Amino acid sequence: MRVLLWHVHGSWTTAFVQGRHEYLLPVVPGRGPDGLGRARTWDWPASAREVTPEQLRDEHVDVVVLQRTRDLQLVRQWLGREPGRDLPAVFLEHNAPGLEPDDGPVPHTRHPLADQDRIPIVHVTHFNELFYDNGRAPTTVVEHGVVDPGERWTGELARAAVVTNDPVRRGRTVGADLLPGLAAVAPVDVFGMGLAGLHERHGLDPHRVVLHDDPPQAAMHAELARRRVYVHPVRWTSLGLSLIEAMQLGMPVAALATTEVVEAVPAEAGVVSTRPAVLWDAVRTWLHDEDAARSAGEAARAAALERYGLLRFLADWDALLEEVVR
Repeated sequence: MRVLLWHVHGSWTTAFVQGRHEYLLPVVPGRGPDGLGRARTWDWPASAREVTPEQLRDEHVDVVVLQRTRDLQLVRQWLGREPGRDLPAVFLEHNAPGLEPDDGPVPHTRHPLADQDRIPIVHVTHFNELFYDNGRAPTTVVEHGVVDPGERWTGELARAAVVTNDPVRRGRTVGADLLPGLAAVAPVDVFGMGLAGLHERHGLDPHRVVLHDDPPQAAMHAELARRRVYVHPVRWTSLGLSLIEAMQLGMPVAALATTEVVEAVPAEAGVVSTRPAVLWDAVRTWLHDEDAARSAGEAARAAALERYGLLRFLADWDALLEEVVR
């Protein structure tokens, strides 16, 4: 099957293109949002190939995975086909409601495809499906899958790790304001993109909070695994793939009990709470009790492999795509 999709979410796409299909990834001059092409910091197979808008006209496409309303327009413009009528299509919704400026208030957020029934909406968490007003659009959930980074935790560094992107811009959404409280109980390493200005914005001591801006994924995994504990201070997101990756690395996790986290992290794998002080107590415990950290990390890995394994993810998508193209 030839699947057209845009490179929107690098970590999710990394898992998706591991399947048995051929994946067509639009690329435009300058590699802007309309066509980023192949990833440069993830390892993608040759079956994920770049195509220009001009080349798409001559390509056979079986199904399109839409991820933004803009994609609807691009399919019409580049292929001359109407998604859901002339071309089988699904709309993959990555985000929790309320993250975009035009979303409207939660829990009354109406999905932009809510007023049609030709294109099913595919949510990545049950929380998202529940909280969006999906209208008359058919919906389903295909939970995340992650390429297993391997059991690599050593916990040799008695430090906490956080992964976040654009925390200065996103602020409270990703829990950037909670970092001072975490840093008071543990030295912290923050990994991600767009970290410049984080120290100044929240009065963080650069000796206490070390920033690792835009590391390659493989290098980040290696460094995460050396830290004693993974902390997920995010208030509002779909479900951070970095949390699942940390669990698969074998890290114990301390996470805010928001959105889908309560489903993703079982009690034996870490501590989940709406009270940051409870999370900080867990971090203190693991910093001083390596055996307890190891035990929780082993449970975290087992849980993440069972629920968010790559084979289950790809099988779910195969079944969905086959149903859509029939």
